[in-house]
Amino acid sequence: MKTLLVLRHAKSSWKDPELADYQRPLNKRGKRDAPKVGRMLREDGLVPELILSSPALRARATVEVVAEESGYEGEIEYFPEFYPGDPQAYLHALSRLPNEYRYVMVVGHNPGLEELLETLTGDSLRLPTAALAQILFSIQSWRDLDEETKGRLINLWRPRDL
Repeated sequence: MKTLLVLRHAKSSWKDPELADYQRPLNKRGKRDAPKVGRMLREDGLVPELILSSPALRARATVEVVAEESGYEGEIEYFPEFYPGDPQAYLHALSRLPNEYRYVMVVGHNPGLEELLETLTGDSLRLPTAALAQILFSIQSWRDLDEETKGRLINLWRPRDL
């Protein structure tokens, strides 16, 4: 069995119109929501064994706070192909993971993450900023994960519910 946590970056700022999309920081709400997600992971015993993230500033800021608040002790691996991130980019990265990891988190952007969730669960779900989905797969190896693999959505947490 493998578990995938899918986290959309927290709310970002549009305050500076001159700033490139890749460089947008978190806004006040994003800075409030990201720690909530990390604390929930720690409190519920859901801290991943590995985190893969987009390198865009808002995703980096989100994942760094979530990792710190959750007590995650591993390295965060950044994948340029996760920005803007179509579902195939996530599937490709996940399918290359060693089997030792049972519990993995990906952090990225919409619409790619919503498309990934639909591909992997068959459910069309709205994934607002700082929302986290948990998917369970009946596979033994990450290399068995592809667009045909169907997992079961275990939970979907939205920041307003934390």
